[in-house]
Amino acid sequence: MSEALQHLAIIMDGNGRWAERLGRPRSAGHRAGVDAARNIVEDCARRGISVLTLFGLSSENWRRPEDEVSELMTLLTENLRRHMGLLNDNGICLRCIGDRSRFSGGVRAALEKAEESTRRNDRMQLVVALSYGGQQEIVRVAQEFARDAARGALDPDEIDLETFTLRTGLADLPPPDFMIRSGGERRLSNFLLWHLAYTELYFTEVLWPDFGTEELQTALDDYATRHRRFGTA
Repeated sequence: MSEALQHLAIIMDGNGRWAERLGRPRSAGHRAGVDAARNIVEDCARRGISVLTLFGLSSENWRRPEDEVSELMTLLTENLRRHMGLLNDNGICLRCIGDRSRFSGGVRAALEKAEESTRRNDRMQLVVALSYGGQQEIVRVAQEFARDAARGALDPDEIDLETFTLRTGLADLPPPDFMIRSGGERRLSNFLLWHLAYTELYFTEVLWPDFGTEELQTALDDYATRHRRFGTA
């Protein structure tokens, strides 16, 4: 049997395909995906999961058509404002990781306000990866170390797994125990590459807007059967 699950990570995939199957615009899929995410966040809080990390927007998603990216930005800003009460009512602390430099001032301000408003909540940590790439994060940390070493503030021999992790977006959090990807694809898509080294992985064909409590329970039941060895056997 697997140890208790502290940190759950989810790649929320399939919004666009869900909309296309229904003959609706992709924006409808993204809005349905936000509803699914809200339900899963509340469900995880009720289950006592300490940390939930959601892949909201990848570094590569900026390459999508301009109108779709614009819709995603509008949706992000709207829902940060709309769900502030939900987060506070459920004792959820929001943290966003990723490259914020590509966001408009309005989006950055909404992110900062949501983080500040929920900062003292301690029931569950909700981490949302936005404009995030795992490879990019590793490069960023390596650059920081190189700059510190170049100015004599760091001995390269002092760099180890712990010191590297402390400069990532999940610095003070345990690594994910379990990662779920919806939508049928079986790859990591540049998500938390440093942190998923020994994470248990689960892939489902269910498209994200259709992923609810029943699908989450099925995934968690699967996790409960895993025996995590961390390379020891």
